[in-house]
Amino acid sequence: MLAVFDNTVAKCPDALQSPHTTPASSALKDSFLANHFALLHPGSVTVNLGTSGLISHSVEKQNPFLPRLFAVVDDIFCLFQGHIDNVAVLKQQYGLNKTANEVIVVIEAYRTLRDRGPYPADQVVKDIQGKFAFILYDSTSKATFFAADADGSVPFFWGTDCEGNLVLSDDVQIVQKGCGKSFAPFPKGCFFTTSGGLRSFEHPLNELKPVPRVDSSGQVCGATFKVDAETKKESVGMPRVGSSYNWSSNY
Repeated sequence: MLAVFDNTVAKCPDALQSPHTTPASSALKDSFLANHFALLHPGSVTVNLGTSGLISHSVEKQNPFLPRLFAVVDDIFCLFQGHIDNVAVLKQQYGLNKTANEVIVVIEAYRTLRDRGPYPADQVVKDIQGKFAFILYDSTSKATFFAADADGSVPFFWGTDCEGNLVLSDDVQIVQKGCGKSFAPFPKGCFFTTSGGLRSFEHPLNELKPVPRVDSSGQVCGATFKVDAETKKESVGMPRVGSSYNWSSNY
């Protein structure tokens, strides 16, 4: 799976930018990275999100124990890889039918947060039990939402290209192609939203601090993010429908 988001839609942390190299090409210009993805994965599907970016999906060369899924519901696009152990419980919780799969569960969880917000976003992600990584884009509000499980069970990487656009994929070589050395594994146990940035769903009240990632040649390659046990952040509530703000603009 691949997603590239314009920096106006999803601003990546500055710490992901390596001081040593800058990729020569924009990942979005002329669909550069999507075309490279298509060469590696014949038969893949790419969805152009206009000025917001693009997403690409392929079922080739996938791990049968960590399958990839893609769905679009009411202008909400979602890429999902892995499996959810408590999917039956979550389908019941969100009022979904028995045929709904993991990617539909994630879309409905997001939509519930956006429209009704009965629980904090960190709790909703924490309630998803299993091995997973997902990328979601809401074209109505131009909001992104992505996460990785607490164990980092699914390969999931993110980085920034020469224009500050955010690149995400389960294929590290794809991310390197678009980002040079400005990339890192997506931090396990964390989620990212367009307006809220990167947060830990395991420790939602703690700040995350970047730790420079050094390669075998001694050069800094992006950064990993660790929970800062000494620094607490202010809890952010989830506004409900009818308030002057919704989740996508306030969290």
